[in-house]
Amino acid sequence: MTEPRSTKSPLQIVRLTFGMTLVLAVIVMGVFGVLAARLRAQSAKGQTAAAQPPTPQWQIDAGGKMEFDVASVKRDTAALSPSTRTSNIPLGPQNAFTPTGGLLSITNRTLEEYIIFAYKLTPAQDQAFLAQEPKWAANDRYDIQARASGNPTKDQFRLMMQALLADRFKLAIHFEIRQVPVLGLVLDKPGKLGPKIQPHPSDAPCSIAALPAGTGAIPTVAGGFPERCGALSLWPSDNPPGRFRLGARNVPIATFSNGMGNYSTGIDRPVLDKTGLEGTYDFVVEFTPQFNEPLPPGENFTPDPSGPTFQEALKEQLGLKLESQTGPTEVFVLDHVEQPSAN
Repeated sequence: MTEPRSTKSPLQIVRLTFGMTLVLAVIVMGVFGVLAARLRAQSAKGQTAAAQPPTPQWQIDAGGKMEFDVASVKRDTAALSPSTRTSNIPLGPQNAFTPTGGLLSITNRTLEEYIIFAYKLTPAQDQAFLAQEPKWAANDRYDIQARASGNPTKDQFRLMMQALLADRFKLAIHFEIRQVPVLGLVLDKPGKLGPKIQPHPSDAPCSIAALPAGTGAIPTVAGGFPERCGALSLWPSDNPPGRFRLGARNVPIATFSNGMGNYSTGIDRPVLDKTGLEGTYDFVVEFTPQFNEPLPPGENFTPDPSGPTFQEALKEQLGLKLESQTGPTEVFVLDHVEQPSAN
């Protein structure tokens, strides 16, 4: 607290009851200081509680921190092609997985792909990483060969990957909950779903085994739903051509909302599940894709101009729609990363 500059002379100031004034000032400043400190502490506590999301349940269920027994990280300069980009575990945030007996073998992938796998990043969180990553991380690709004891689950492999990235890339990240523009996924008509979505039958055969490498068409079951369970699948439509089909079986609606931005849907904001639908569902939606970037050389695909956009198909086929909102979203924050150390 700063007193106004006095116009009195030093002699006049001395004649004031200086001692009493000083004591009162100290008392008042002390009281204000204590109150301010308490308010700052309460504010900081509230901000910390609101800003830091809890540990994801999947990490808790997988057992917490884990490490590989042995691991190798090497720079890969081979040209990008299906033969050089291999992985014995499906990367990405989904659950499709075939046990490997503890072996992890991945080639020619960027740090981004490893981080998406390790932390189950949503499309919006992935975009946040891309906005923060250093130039080398955008261009360099790496092979990772590792082995763990036993027969880890996919989520346990994710935890081990987190530890490996922290060790070799000095990766440090955190998540913050922020109020940002989002899209809320809601029912178009209360209590009514579209013709291409249904609650998953509890007695239906269901496998989350990963599809073999090089698999072309996605196997489907009655209703046109993908045969594989537990993961979103995207495949081109043969009839009519020029469209994509995006579907899944036995997944929560939140899995669908979190992954929407990954599949040429034109969705550019986080999507929050506001449907109120509980349990797991089977669904498939057919739409004309909207590509954010030009197709790679050699890729031939002509979008069907007469087909529905993703949001049109969402409403007509699933009975769902997207509404612009502001909502709490877990935002990815990159604190530190370095080019990897030698093995």
